[in-house]
Amino acid sequence: MSVAIITGSAGLIGSEASKFFAKEGLEIVGIDNDMRKVFFGEEASTTWNRKRLEQELGKQYTHFEADIRDREAISNLFQKYGSDLVLIVHTAAQPSHDWAARDPHMDFTVNANGTLNLLQATREYAPEAAFIFTSTNKVYGDTPNRLPLIEQETRWEIDPNHTYSPGIREDMSIDHTTHSLFGASKVAADVLVQEYGRYFDMKTACFRGGCLTGPNHSGTQLHGFLAYLMKCAVTGKPYTVFGYKGKQVRDNIHSADLINAFNEFFKAPRSAEVYNTGGGRYSNCSMLEAINFCQEIAGRELNWTYSEQNRIGDHIWWISDNTRFANHYPNWQMKYNVPQILQEIYEFNQERWSKEAV
Repeated sequence: MSVAIITGSAGLIGSEASKFFAKEGLEIVGIDNDMRKVFFGEEASTTWNRKRLEQELGKQYTHFEADIRDREAISNLFQKYGSDLVLIVHTAAQPSHDWAARDPHMDFTVNANGTLNLLQATREYAPEAAFIFTSTNKVYGDTPNRLPLIEQETRWEIDPNHTYSPGIREDMSIDHTTHSLFGASKVAADVLVQEYGRYFDMKTACFRGGCLTGPNHSGTQLHGFLAYLMKCAVTGKPYTVFGYKGKQVRDNIHSADLINAFNEFFKAPRSAEVYNTGGGRYSNCSMLEAINFCQEIAGRELNWTYSEQNRIGDHIWWISDNTRFANHYPNWQMKYNVPQILQEIYEFNQERWSKEAV
């Protein structure tokens, strides 16, 4: 039997990966101890998604409530499956700028040490397996804020003559920039994944995502802005926009589009690859534009306020250039843009969220 270990399996990307690779015939071993609830409170718990996953996949899915910081537990689990392991999809993380500053030790041990435990266990027990890591565009820190940006009516945009006008490539420096502590811990993990690929000739890839989103996201104020924005539109809960006049731009990639990219890599893995992976020019929006989309779809005004103080290390403008990945894997194509993503988030969660309406 061929086995995939998926960390953060009850989260947005982990659950999407679990379902996808189960349909591809792999046995799924999910690792998730609902740390999202610890980070962000009850509303961010992924228990509902884990139960749904277990029900849908049945015996094809085995769940472990292990903590990726627990080196012994991770090692024992990998040893159990050994050479049957063909794929590791590592999505578990502490994902918030703001939260990392509250507890830097936990942030770093989850993001960096946890990744090291998984890499070393893969090296020892399944060195031929493909190792996919969900990194982040925050490894570039606030360097994108030094790009020549132009203020428009509803968004910031880059000078159309700049080399990054189609999107930001992997050649942007990660040095001499403010990352936030979250960004720093993800840099450490990102470089480890690259190094295990180069030094030990393992099949590893860092997918440096922009905003990863989709209907399975347990969105909260500190992470998962599209899902949380739509939730606030449906429930009437207040939403705060932080800085940049609400014109900050993010590209957004649907979890299904990202997992299709993972699958292309899995079918023909390479060593120590780094890919900027986001919605690109195909799927992006500013905060103001996202608010308008949510209001149109939900059919009600969003209760939102504006704070002049932006988050430390936050981007004013980020659009990924997916060219490197597309050149390596030309069969990959995106299907979802921002309005389609928000419509799906609304339809999938509206009934559940309506019970929380203010």
